[in-house]
Amino acid sequence: MNWLANLSKTYDDHAKVVGQFETKKNGKEYALIPISHTTQTAHIEVHLNASGEIVNARVVDKNDGSTIIPCTEAAASRTSAPVPYPLFDKLMYVAGDYTSYCGEVKGTPHQDYVAQLKAWCESPFSHAKVQSVLDYVSKGTLIADLVDRGVLHTDNRGKLLDKWVAGAEDQESEKPKIFNVIASDQSGAFVRFRVNIPGQPESRLWRDASVQQSFIQFYEMSLQDKDICFVTGNYLPVADKHASRIRHSGDKSKLISANDSSGFTFRGRFRTSREAAAVSYDVSQKGHNALKWLIDKQGTTIDGKVFLVWGSTSLNMPEPQKDNFNLWEDEDDEGIIDGDTTHKEYALQVRKALYGFRYDGEYQSKHKVTIMIVDAATPGRMSIMYYQRVDQNEYLDRIAVWHESCYWLYRNWKSKDGKKVRSIGTPTPKEIAFAAYGQRASDKIVKGLMERMLPCIIDQQPIPLDIVRSAIHRASNPVGIEDGGWEETLGITCALVRKHHESEGFEMTLNTETADRNYLFGRLLAVADVLEERELDREKVRSEGTNRRATNAIRYMNIFSQRPERTWKIIYESLHPHLTRMGGKASNYNRLIQEISDKFKIEDFNDRPLSGLYLLGYSSQRNDLYTSKKDKDSLTTTPEDHEENQSNEQGDN
Repeated sequence: MNWLANLSKTYDDHAKVVGQFETKKNGKEYALIPISHTTQTAHIEVHLNASGEIVNARVVDKNDGSTIIPCTEAAASRTSAPVPYPLFDKLMYVAGDYTSYCGEVKGTPHQDYVAQLKAWCESPFSHAKVQSVLDYVSKGTLIADLVDRGVLHTDNRGKLLDKWVAGAEDQESEKPKIFNVIASDQSGAFVRFRVNIPGQPESRLWRDASVQQSFIQFYEMSLQDKDICFVTGNYLPVADKHASRIRHSGDKSKLISANDSSGFTFRGRFRTSREAAAVSYDVSQKGHNALKWLIDKQGTTIDGKVFLVWGSTSLNMPEPQKDNFNLWEDEDDEGIIDGDTTHKEYALQVRKALYGFRYDGEYQSKHKVTIMIVDAATPGRMSIMYYQRVDQNEYLDRIAVWHESCYWLYRNWKSKDGKKVRSIGTPTPKEIAFAAYGQRASDKIVKGLMERMLPCIIDQQPIPLDIVRSAIHRASNPVGIEDGGWEETLGITCALVRKHHESEGFEMTLNTETADRNYLFGRLLAVADVLEERELDREKVRSEGTNRRATNAIRYMNIFSQRPERTWKIIYESLHPHLTRMGGKASNYNRLIQEISDKFKIEDFNDRPLSGLYLLGYSSQRNDLYTSKKDKDSLTTTPEDHEENQSNEQGDN
């Protein structure tokens, strides 16, 4: 129960923001919910005066629909059985004339709603605004009032329309607003109330702290069943049912549930669920509400799986599933690093970015960071897939190590105009998934890989070998990757290979001293690729911009990785016509090919398949040829920008 204790403490630490709405980037609102409350999306808003008379009504805009509502344990777990919420609810509960417009219903939902609301108003913790709502709903004219004001719409029989069909004779020509905000028919609309009382500025009951506190005190009166709380160790009122709607308002999955009394849940180990775990109502409410708030605030959700990171003092922490540029995203592109940097400079940039998280205010060694993954295997049950709480400094050290040991040069950061720029970066788990399995990889595959990568980042475990091999296989087949995504796949794969061979000390800059056969074969392939690419580009200019073909190095890259000696002979022979046309300029390339060949051991120049290190040699050599100032014929553009700049082709350096 450490996770629940941690979340409960997070709730207490941020009690000052309880009930205060914040806005997401998409315009939707969220808040840290008070205990004994939950959230629902309201479709209709009814305005009342102090005497309980309707003043106005309107359809609620989608982005303004998030509503904090009082909630009992029974209502929070309701399914098909009619159990009313105490104040705001669907028409079936709040409208006394529901049957007249929608037909018969199971049970007595409106009577139960009024009885519960009346009990609240007759308690020592009654509230004047709640009394106004009771006075109004007791009249039983809600739907009729909403129809009169054009909020709800009826057919020619006087019943609420099930759906709106454009062009139907008995319906309006313009689509009513209610059908834009509700997925089901009008009878399922959720209603909230505003009460205007002179001298009280806040008329929105769902944001009125005094109304919320009134219900909390009223509901605490009914919590008489006490037991030892497994989280706090205190003798407190226990929760009989626990919260759902954790990931979103329509989520029915629960983290804690024991509603099966037929012998299939406990299997004879316990007589009651309390013997397995008893959690106090207060801790359950605070813990679940804090989790909902954190997910809304900073969680990453993919296909229902939620990845969440938060700090005990500062909620915002560097997230393992985000790239390093998120560390300085508010610094006006200061974090963009081009390809000429050294490992030391890149590490300095990363640690500089993490400095603000490490020393945010007064330094304290007891600060903690929590990493949590939750997912639901079935619609009713949710599980914690990963949970770890580590020291804040240790966590930041591990994040720094990951970014400093797994990086490469590729298009990986979006500038303000929405375009990716070529820069050094650490690939995110999501980018790794696309590099290993392609851009069409399903959300199920992506979220599974993200979960597998988390221990590699947080616990410094090796990257699973199947992921590295899959990325190498795709990067070795450039002609099979559509939409120009090969350069990005290559950069991400190089980052993975570098991390996988971390102990061998390969860097992004060209290593001219190593005699590793894989690396050397990669260098040879890069020289052949750049040489032919430049000649083909010159032919493209001479032929008035005709699209050039792929180089032989690119076309044969896949088979080259399997039979390097035999394939290199084919590629090298195809270079002879280009070398002949180049004349004296070919000497630089010939000399470089000879230098690389001389580093081979005789027994290493064979057809044994290459490891992923050949991609490091290829990428480093290719980048070096495009940025080297020693070669008079080299272009100043990077390989990925080479084609884009052909219209303004540069001369010799």
